[in-house]
Amino acid sequence: MASPSLATTIAGVALERPFVLASGILGVSASSMTFAVDRGAGAVTTKSVAWEPRRGHANPVVAPFEHGLLNAVGLSGPGAVFMAGEIEAFRARSDAPIIGSVFGADPEEFARVTAELVKAKPHMIEVNVSCPNVSSEFGVPFSADPVATAEITRAVVEAAGGIPVATKLSFHCPSLGVMARACEEAGASALTAINTIGPGIVIEPGFRKPVLTNTIGGVSGPAILPLAVKAVWDIRRACGLPIIGTGGVETLDGALQILMAGATAVGVGTGLWRRGAGLLDDLNTELEAWLEHEGCTSITEIIGVAHD
Repeated sequence: MASPSLATTIAGVALERPFVLASGILGVSASSMTFAVDRGAGAVTTKSVAWEPRRGHANPVVAPFEHGLLNAVGLSGPGAVFMAGEIEAFRARSDAPIIGSVFGADPEEFARVTAELVKAKPHMIEVNVSCPNVSSEFGVPFSADPVATAEITRAVVEAAGGIPVATKLSFHCPSLGVMARACEEAGASALTAINTIGPGIVIEPGFRKPVLTNTIGGVSGPAILPLAVKAVWDIRRACGLPIIGTGGVETLDGALQILMAGATAVGVGTGLWRRGAGLLDDLNTELEAWLEHEGCTSITEIIGVAHD
């Protein structure tokens, strides 16, 4: 009997394995993204980039805690032109799909960054409207406003020239269902959910001060898994777009919850920081064994089954 298939498809983009390197972890260079594919990623997402390079916040920008991680990197990045070159270099090394993650201060910048990355022919564009760490720089976060999110999605879809677009939603919005439908109507081909939540604070008792230079940071890791599962659940009920379910997955159990809630693929980020790059291979092996034990021939048999 053949091994169960782990293949899945997001907006016409075929993945041999369902685990996607989430934006922000190992996504800066072609070599680091190739490293992730070699260790089990079915697709990779670049670090989010704006038009100009960004320095981000001063160190320390990462604060681990018992159930996850706080980060206040501040969307540091090399800029759109540099990242387009890395996407091109990755495509020369690997056949795995690559997703270019973009952000900006306004819809025009989102579109400009997208147009630059599209030159390198990524398989998908991810629209990062939801990072909580730097929202004060741009006023109210785009991810809290369905009209603004739809406007940005529409601008990116136009600039993408037929390349599928996935809008990355935040848990911090009045209704994920409303946001999902707004993105679908604006032309999105997929959705990613969720980004970090919070922000939160970790205090070092020995120094009697917050660990992060920025004081606050986005919360990720196992602590947010139930929120990610609910986000995927709500989006699945609201619209028919495929979902990259992201947030807190470090174990097979977490991956199964995300898939059964309705995700087409599973994003993994903080788990690699906490558990090491071998996590992706472990998850693929464990998922295949679980499917075989349950008599499933394909991962598609369990996507969204909790809604049944």
